[in-house]
Amino acid sequence: MRFSVAADSRDGVAERVVAELRGRGHEVVTHGALNDGERDDWAWASERAARDVSEGHADQAVVCCWTGTGAAIAANKVPGVRAALCVDAYTADGARKWNDANVLALSLRLTSDVVLAEILDAWLAGRPSADPADLANVTHLDEI
Repeated sequence: MRFSVAADSRDGVAERVVAELRGRGHEVVTHGALNDGERDDWAWASERAARDVSEGHADQAVVCCWTGTGAAIAANKVPGVRAALCVDAYTADGARKWNDANVLALSLRLTSDVVLAEILDAWLAGRPSADPADLANVTHLDEI
């Protein structure tokens, strides 16, 4: 799978996300502080990663900032993106299952290496629900 990863700094788990994904056999494209040639502010970096998903250059993305909130907000501005701020594996699993989330937002401040591995395990194993109510909710997001 091809991932686009963005962070506004190299603090916390920013570089660990890239290493974890590559270690699991995924192709990774980096943005923001993880790419020396780009602007590293969270809004710009997260938008670039989200656009990679919406334009089909990446299957999914991970966007990071100090709290994860700004990165999620910026990513969710891009049409077709459903970014979810996840602080644990349960939330990551639910975001994939019930929301068909295609962008994972993480807090650089709060996500430890151990929790990151658990979140990625759940995210990567997660599959969208086929329940009609869940599908209707995801479809409605594009209509809002």
